[in-house]
Amino acid sequence: MNVHVAPMQSAAPPSAKSWLKALSRYRQPDRRRSLFELVVTLAPFLVFWGLALASAHYGFWWGLVLIVPAAGFLLRLFMIQHDCGHGAFFAHRRADDWTGRTLGILTLTPYDYWRAAHATHHASAGNLDERGVGDILTLTVAEYRALSRWGRLRYRLYRNPLVMFVIGPVYLFVLKHRWPFETFRVTGMPWRSTMLTNLVIVALGAFLIWLTGIVPFLAVHLAIAVLAGAAGIWLFYVQHQFEDTHWSDGSEWTFEESALHGASNYLLPRPLQWLTGNIGIHHVHHLSSRVPFYRLPEVLRDHPQLSEIGRITILDSLRCVKLVLWDERARRLVSFREAMA
Repeated sequence: MNVHVAPMQSAAPPSAKSWLKALSRYRQPDRRRSLFELVVTLAPFLVFWGLALASAHYGFWWGLVLIVPAAGFLLRLFMIQHDCGHGAFFAHRRADDWTGRTLGILTLTPYDYWRAAHATHHASAGNLDERGVGDILTLTVAEYRALSRWGRLRYRLYRNPLVMFVIGPVYLFVLKHRWPFETFRVTGMPWRSTMLTNLVIVALGAFLIWLTGIVPFLAVHLAIAVLAGAAGIWLFYVQHQFEDTHWSDGSEWTFEESALHGASNYLLPRPLQWLTGNIGIHHVHHLSSRVPFYRLPEVLRDHPQLSEIGRITILDSLRCVKLVLWDERARRLVSFREAMA
């Protein structure tokens, strides 16, 4: 008797929605580990920061090279502040908030205002109908073509790498965060956080200027903040601005699809991955923002399927800078040249 055996079929890949349940078990932080991560980031930052200030104050200008590692550790402090904003660092609202507010003084970022804007980004990333809050402005090809010459020039200037990664960090961290216009429409803690952060920054800055002089202070702390800010903007940029990212209008948009396919898996060398708080594993972060940053590699280890989604290398990320418009027909980001062809 012939028995027909059906060919074995490979299991379908998990859907974007099913990953939410799989990731839920990684959401609990180890508070001792969190405290350890804070100490091993804050202590080196203060050492490099203090040595750079002392070098500038006493005229040993070669010591300004310490600005670079100080900026790296300040960037990592921002990543810890970022986890606090998601309630992922200590999983204790008060501890997370006050840690984030304190770090905001060093990162020049008013914590409660930033947290509100960033929550909007997570809730609307990849939604063409909800652009403009907490993200990089991205126009569609049709929208760009409909602009006047002046409108096209403004968008081109905004997307110019010099503006985006050099002028942008200065404007954002030195100016915009001091008086964010959005706070006029937001009452309560975001407004108070902004003003209180500014007050403490002014007091700390005045003390350091009195202690070391205005030139060493400006040459060191502002340089560290701007350098760290530029690196942070670069990371935020490549996490969503890659060729095969995901955008859709509000009727088609879903949180799960946008999180899984609209955020990248940025492959960095291990030292840079550590220094950036594993934020390159951004698709997992968007799927479940309550996963502490130090557990993100654990997710990829246990679920290698996720490692294959949204992968971009450093070389790939450099090519992404020219991708500036969303082509709704091709469903990918394109350059100005491609859009006007």
